[in-house]
Amino acid sequence: MVLIEAFVHKRKTSYVWNCTYVSQLMKLYDKIVSRIKEDINTGIFKAGEKIPAEPELMKLYDVGRSTVREAVKTLAMSGILQVQQGSGTFVNANIQDVSIEQRLRRADFDEINSVRALLEKEIVKLATLNHTQAQISEIEAALEQRKAAIHAENPQETADADIEFHMAIARAAGNTVLAELYYSFTLILRSFFSAREVQGISRFAMNHHLHEQLYKAIKSGKVNQSQAALQKILDNNY
Repeated sequence: MVLIEAFVHKRKTSYVWNCTYVSQLMKLYDKIVSRIKEDINTGIFKAGEKIPAEPELMKLYDVGRSTVREAVKTLAMSGILQVQQGSGTFVNANIQDVSIEQRLRRADFDEINSVRALLEKEIVKLATLNHTQAQISEIEAALEQRKAAIHAENPQETADADIEFHMAIARAAGNTVLAELYYSFTLILRSFFSAREVQGISRFAMNHHLHEQLYKAIKSGKVNQSQAALQKILDNNY
């Protein structure tokens, strides 16, 4: 309720949030991996074509050389990119044959949401049982970033922080396949949040307390409570 009241009276109160430790906890190269994947899925980088060289990628994503190299290395290991010595780095020519994102983009949102709910319930259960202290810290950091973005009235940062919160939970589940599948759904969720732009950040603000409940339940290892908190979030997803 405090968050909602703060949002309603946003012009009367000034908030200052220190997010330095949040950015330190979140792996920067993970963000760049996500952005490159999104650029591939949206056709900016096409299958079989060469992607820009390191200096251009550094300018494009506003990051350092080591971050770009780590992101490219990660994508190469997953088979999305192919590094050819002396020629450059290319998008895997067969990526469209294995890309679930392309199929998801053609699906109805109600179908997407139903499958997402099934995935997320299992993810939350596993995260509640399997999380490490470091992973709990990552979830908490994303939650704090979500709150800060809401107070800053920044829709894009709020949507990004919301997705990062759920992705941090997915990583804490300890199942890489589930985490990869859920990542595919986040690309669709970004489009959904954009379509919901007319509502600004009000819906994010109104359900932030539910995300706090979910975090606390996962941290305490209480499966029933984490499932109940997740269900409330899913019920208020539209």
